Amino acid sequence: MELPSFDQRVYAMVRRIPRARLATYGQVAEAIGAYGCARQVGWALRRLPLPSPVPWHRVVNARGQISFTPSREGSDWIQRELLLAEGIPVDAEGRLPLGRYLWVPPLDPPPLG
Repeated sequence: MELPSFDQRVYAMVRRIPRARLATYGQVAEAIGAYGCARQVGWALRRLPLPSPVPWHRVVNARGQISFTPSREGSDWIQRELLLAEGIPVDAEGRLPLGRYLWVPPLDPPPLG
């Protein structure tokens, strides 16, 4: 039996984030047993083709912000709009009320598939 890839594990965990809730890149990394791999979680999410059924937009940095960068080719603005559509307030600098909307994942591993 082939083990799931890092990206597949990230996507399975991100699929569990409920609508109108947020998780951090580090939180996703820890939840899949990859402590310290927050940046790799971000890279995995950037590899998703858009649009995607994986709710990638619900993952933000540990400061409670959208990570705006030119290399995202506009997906940061897409992320902002998707979060606003779910009722999560986002200011012009991409800051969110992380404490209010933070999701705490269950301790059981996500199902694959």
